[in-house]
Amino acid sequence: MTSSPEARALLERSNRLGSDPRNTNYAGGNTSAKGVATDPVTGAETELLWVKGSGGDLGTLTEQGLAVLRLDRLRAMTDVYPGVEREDEMVAAFDYCLHGKGGAAPSIDTAMHGLVDAPHVDHLHPDSGIALACAADGEKLTAECFGDTVAWVPWRRPGFQLGLDIAAIKEANPRAIGCVLGGHGITAWGATSEECERNSLHIIRTAEAFLEAHGKADPFGPVLDGYQPLPDDQRQARAAALAPLLRAIASADRPQVGHFCDAPEVLDFLSRAEHPRLAALGTSCPDHFLRTKVRPLVLDLPAAAPLDEAAARLKVLHEEYREEYAAYYRRHAAADSPAMRGADPAVVLIPGVGMFSYGKDKQTARVAGEFYVNAVNVMRGAEAVSSYRPIEESEKFRIEYWELEEAKLRRMPAPRPLAARIALVTGAGSGIGKATARRLAAEGACVVVADLDGANAEAVAKDLGGPDKAVAVTVDVTSEEQIKSAFDAAVLAFGGVDLVVNNAGISISKPLLETTARDWDLQHDIMARGSFLVSREAARVMIGQELGGDIVYIASKNAVFAGPNNIAYSATKADQAHQVRLLAAELGEHGIRVNGVNPDGVVRGSGIFAAGWGARRAATYGIEESELGAFYAQRTILKREVLPEHVANAVFALTGGDLTHTTGLHIPVDAGVAAAFLR
Repeated sequence: MTSSPEARALLERSNRLGSDPRNTNYAGGNTSAKGVATDPVTGAETELLWVKGSGGDLGTLTEQGLAVLRLDRLRAMTDVYPGVEREDEMVAAFDYCLHGKGGAAPSIDTAMHGLVDAPHVDHLHPDSGIALACAADGEKLTAECFGDTVAWVPWRRPGFQLGLDIAAIKEANPRAIGCVLGGHGITAWGATSEECERNSLHIIRTAEAFLEAHGKADPFGPVLDGYQPLPDDQRQARAAALAPLLRAIASADRPQVGHFCDAPEVLDFLSRAEHPRLAALGTSCPDHFLRTKVRPLVLDLPAAAPLDEAAARLKVLHEEYREEYAAYYRRHAAADSPAMRGADPAVVLIPGVGMFSYGKDKQTARVAGEFYVNAVNVMRGAEAVSSYRPIEESEKFRIEYWELEEAKLRRMPAPRPLAARIALVTGAGSGIGKATARRLAAEGACVVVADLDGANAEAVAKDLGGPDKAVAVTVDVTSEEQIKSAFDAAVLAFGGVDLVVNNAGISISKPLLETTARDWDLQHDIMARGSFLVSREAARVMIGQELGGDIVYIASKNAVFAGPNNIAYSATKADQAHQVRLLAAELGEHGIRVNGVNPDGVVRGSGIFAAGWGARRAATYGIEESELGAFYAQRTILKREVLPEHVANAVFALTGGDLTHTTGLHIPVDAGVAAAFLR
């Protein structure tokens, strides 16, 4: 796809508009530009439309995210348009209007951009614009706010007919710079890219000022006694305590990743008298309820209600939610509707605590929460100047179970093996732990990188892709309090924990007579006691989630092999190895599998070897430390050096979905040490 001045200007405008959340939500809205280019076949001048394609985000839009279409063919579609009852058929025809190779698939809004007679068009979803669009008297308020410079377009589902409607309204209103789309958003146009952007921002900012100037002070009503936000520390602790249960609620149909938000606007909304009524009305803008479902699940108890009472009530509300959602589906589904995708909530609201949102991955969960914050802002604006009136439930269903949306879902790539799973790896700042964290993330897991060295943990988490992929926690595994804090951080970051790798450790290599009681205690505190404490906390979370789980111990060949000058290390590895068997037997009834990996001689990249263990083992064998890896390799059956990645591969083999009926197993990753064969 050849770059053009129009495309470059469009991308710059799109990125500016999309970088400000006041203008549009993530992946919401689309922008376009029209211009002339040379047809590479005929050499003739050809009118083209550059428009943001399906699935892109304005703030990060690149040229490959644009669809490029021939305007003559696109506009000729009006001659064969079969009417609103068959308008979905027009979407497939967009592909026959494309110009050149590459680029994105055209979105449902392509007709709007092509049919509106303006060189540049923006369609956006600003909170202020949607507040007018979703007000009970939105048409009247739009006229009060803008006069005849912004027109009103009654609600219509996005599609070819909406493009025709807007084109006709623009033609009938020559002074208009744009329009408010009932229940949806805004559209603006201009003769130049600069004018179009200026008009979009004028509509958004003018609507903001109008709502501020004419709105009442407390549109959500008075504060309810007992529903005020809890203090910060209590709020975080209660959110962490509820997170496993809430993930179980959101994952009854299929596992979900979670996101927690306690933004001031959410907490204020949940403290007010009108929040139950407004939450029950659901969101309105199609982009909102496609991600948040038609309405959230709302806990109807005060903030300080006893935790067990809140948990019991949430379970009851969940059953009611599922029944109501299934009834909603039955009310509106036709014979050719897609099958119901699941009846669990995507958003759960807890007064005094905040909002939990869920999705197939962290980004989807986070964006669902961001969209509900948008919805709260929309409700506030609409209630401030009128009353909030979203589109009809039947229309919401038509959007949610639109065949075009279903087709988009079918085009998505198959999920990776560990998609929607949340892993916590101890000692993940270097060596085996780092390699394991990297492999689990590559297979689709969200990863909590836990390490005593916080800087190393932060560096690994950043390398794995940042907060939508991995977060870092600093933890000393000898501390019950720090372990509890690490798991709290994990459930607040991703909703829960499904996969724990006990890898943290040190190694003290000394003969028996030189091994002090302190050496023995330190070795056992970090590895035997530490892995016990981590597994205990992991089990609490996993049992609460009701999703099963995996606990993997990085033990050692030394758990079964007796060697010299290694009493403290080998004894604690034997302790860990038996913990695997004991916990496998105990936790199996909860669907939690416990397995181990027995490496040997992992020298390269190892934090333990770099900290002096390597030098001491080399001295024991009478070789140079630099020769240690090769020495270990030569004493194996396969004559191969074991690397951190090989251990990580074994962890994935145990947790990636193929060994679903395996628990209590130890996998040797030692290139073959006959004396360590398991019997």
